[in-house]
Amino acid sequence: MPVKIGFIGAGRMAEAMMRGLITEGVYTEGEIAACDPILEIRERVAKSLGVSVRVSAAEVAGMADVLVLAVKPGNVADLFTKEGLRLEPRHLLISIAAGIGIGTLESFVPDSRVVRVMPNHCCMVLDSASGYSRGTKATDDDMALVGEILSSMGLAFEVKEGDLDAVTGVSGSSPAFFYMFAEAVAEAGARNGLPKDVALELAAQSMVGAGRMMLESGMTPKELVDGVCSPGGTTIEGVKVLEDKGLNATVQEAVEAAIKKSRVLGG
Repeated sequence: MPVKIGFIGAGRMAEAMMRGLITEGVYTEGEIAACDPILEIRERVAKSLGVSVRVSAAEVAGMADVLVLAVKPGNVADLFTKEGLRLEPRHLLISIAAGIGIGTLESFVPDSRVVRVMPNHCCMVLDSASGYSRGTKATDDDMALVGEILSSMGLAFEVKEGDLDAVTGVSGSSPAFFYMFAEAVAEAGARNGLPKDVALELAAQSMVGAGRMMLESGMTPKELVDGVCSPGGTTIEGVKVLEDKGLNATVQEAVEAAIKKSRVLGG
């Protein structure tokens, strides 16, 4: 069976993407190849997913027309300048290397098409929220394929490259903020008698449900808040504390800080 997509780098994010593609039937195990210089990673991916594994990026590039660049940002340049990786006009390069702009990527692969992606780590449970941007040579068919690939592991939107820094703050970094919020909620529950593990699961499931309500109810966040808050009830008391403590401004400041850092890293 011919290989249709190759992964340059097979770390946790790449592994999650491959799992999503297989689970959703976008590609079969036999249509996926991956490379990684670390033997332990190659063995883990081969065993858990059944995909073909190689040592070098050049081997994978020779097998597939569609390539996912999933190495650490600091290792991208070395692939092309030291390891001598060369791509051809037939190649579509989908980069998930954070902070590496389309212009830089296209300077390494001037004959190929490039799409830059900002996924988030929730792709590991096939619930990612991603943004992606087209390079100068990417076609509508390329963008449709990237959309299909990303949709296999969650929600995805095509955006302008200049908006990817905002995507980084809104979906790339925000899971950490949500985890912190859930931890704080669970700690309050534990102080009031709940077992900590039960409190954590209740908080986590409440986050899942709240997210689903936002996506499926057609209601605004304010309408949803109002729907939980009964006059003189319990929720409104907590909402008043969050408003008094400046939750909205604090969260916005955190997201803005992540966006600002993304812009600095991207040059």
